[in-house]
Amino acid sequence: MSRAPETRRLGRAGDDDGTEVAGAPGDGDASTEVVSALGDDDGTEVARLRGVGVRRGGTHLLRDVDLDLVCGEHLAVLGPNGAGKTTLLRILATELYPTSGQVRLLGTTFGRGDLRELRPRIGLVSLALDRLLDARLPALPLVAAARIGATWPPPRLLERPGLREAAMRALARVGADHLAERRVDTLSQGERQRVRIARSLVIDPALVLLDEPFAGLDLGGRESLLADLDRLLDEPDGPTVAMVTHHLEELPVGIRAAVLLRGGRVITVGPAEVVLTDVPVSAAFGVDVRVRGHEGRFAATVRRTVAG
Repeated sequence: MSRAPETRRLGRAGDDDGTEVAGAPGDGDASTEVVSALGDDDGTEVARLRGVGVRRGGTHLLRDVDLDLVCGEHLAVLGPNGAGKTTLLRILATELYPTSGQVRLLGTTFGRGDLRELRPRIGLVSLALDRLLDARLPALPLVAAARIGATWPPPRLLERPGLREAAMRALARVGADHLAERRVDTLSQGERQRVRIARSLVIDPALVLLDEPFAGLDLGGRESLLADLDRLLDEPDGPTVAMVTHHLEELPVGIRAAVLLRGGRVITVGPAEVVLTDVPVSAAFGVDVRVRGHEGRFAATVRRTVAG
């Protein structure tokens, strides 16, 4: 959810599955061909992927993925289970090197720079990180701990100059400043998710990655969190956001681009209003879908054939 200690622990879990864990460049990654394939960074680029693949054993989790993420053009990553969404997010989080292809992230090309220097600039929000946190603690010190790259707040952390204020600002950005003194294990699912997002924001990241941020929320909780995310995505100096979800209904209005995945391959990528239409969404999910858009929000329903 925040900085290097958490990210690297998650990455280490994949050491024996045939997937290369980020942390040291692979052979040949520093070739001049990599730079040529990625082209020049025009200053607005957050991430550029070219021909990216990830293989685990004999299974391809991603194949030939090309993707550009531009500053302020918040991205939705959608597709069915097993499509490769979380694998793509882990590459953007610097947890994984791709098995093939090239990646440039926040100006650093994989294999040509130290990815550890990128991690303080990337906030990852995932339920998988909860196992690293002590939910018996109040929200404020847990958010402040993320500012120093820690999962556990050391003694007198909040006495350090600026940390209390930074943590309160992060909580306020997601409408959770009133939860500062509450133990996290007493919070609702929606409130806990706000604390997770606040932990990612307290490091002042350039990129925030949201892995299924609405999992476990009821309708009211989803819409309340969506309103807070809309405000976050509308911040002129805020981070670029990429979020993974299965459901079009969970996309904030501020999402500007979308990529649809199926079987590890890109079905289509581009502006959200172009990508999130009947034909590409049906192809990605393998069912005949009707997509409706209204005031920047999207909804999808399966077409049902009425027997004659």
